[in-house]
Amino acid sequence: MLHVLFCGVVVFPGLFVVFRKVLPSIFKQWTDADVVLVSERLVSSIHAIMATTAGFIVVSSCNDVIMDRHWLATYFVVWFGVPYMTYDIFAMYLSHYYRFRVKGHEEYKEHSFRTFTSFVRREFLLVFHHIALLTILLPITLFYRNDRGDYFIGCLFLTELSTPFVSLGKILIQLGLQDCWLHKANGVMVLLSFFSCRIALFPYMYWAYGRRYGIPLPSVPFHLSLACNLGNLCILAPQVYWFVLLCRKGYRLYQRQGKAQNSPAVTDSTKAD
Repeated sequence: MLHVLFCGVVVFPGLFVVFRKVLPSIFKQWTDADVVLVSERLVSSIHAIMATTAGFIVVSSCNDVIMDRHWLATYFVVWFGVPYMTYDIFAMYLSHYYRFRVKGHEEYKEHSFRTFTSFVRREFLLVFHHIALLTILLPITLFYRNDRGDYFIGCLFLTELSTPFVSLGKILIQLGLQDCWLHKANGVMVLLSFFSCRIALFPYMYWAYGRRYGIPLPSVPFHLSLACNLGNLCILAPQVYWFVLLCRKGYRLYQRQGKAQNSPAVTDSTKAD
């Protein structure tokens, strides 16, 4: 048990360090900010693939959404979930720090309490999301479930399905490939996977619970504890906000590409005149 937990504590920082060492030798023109950003995204994708795989295993193994058990539902959170969320707060801070350091901000010449508080202010929602998972998902998983609901823990693992697509989009932009077909196709996958696994998944879980007990979907929240509903809301609310931002970003990108395609035609017609 302890050696597996130790593996989870070191694996993500270890991968992050490896990527930070390897990437500059491949992309020599990248700044420290570029390297840290891509390293963070690669590690996030690895964790997301692990979490999604664990989620599929747990969900497919549970016929009864309340009573069926699978050991991964508990141990993945302890071995990899908590270590990753803790590591990722630090990795996001480093990405923030080097981004502003490269831009020449005087206060970012070295790490300080001021640079960390600036990070928390700018990335408050992301930090809150990570802390909420550490303070809500972990206690529920370990202490308050009474060994029930492994199916729903597996469903929560599946929320990570969209992360590799989000990370790939940022990496493609970093490589200057934001106009290629792969980036466009990946953008569609970001929206589909994000909506399906981070938003629609929550009504589905309420529906699955209601079907288990013969309760209509609108009545399910009234049969659950206030703490359960608030916990789901704390996880769901940032997802809705981020999805709206993704839709806006996709719409702006679509508009820019439309203008870029129309501008050559305008130029040609002007020359013809």
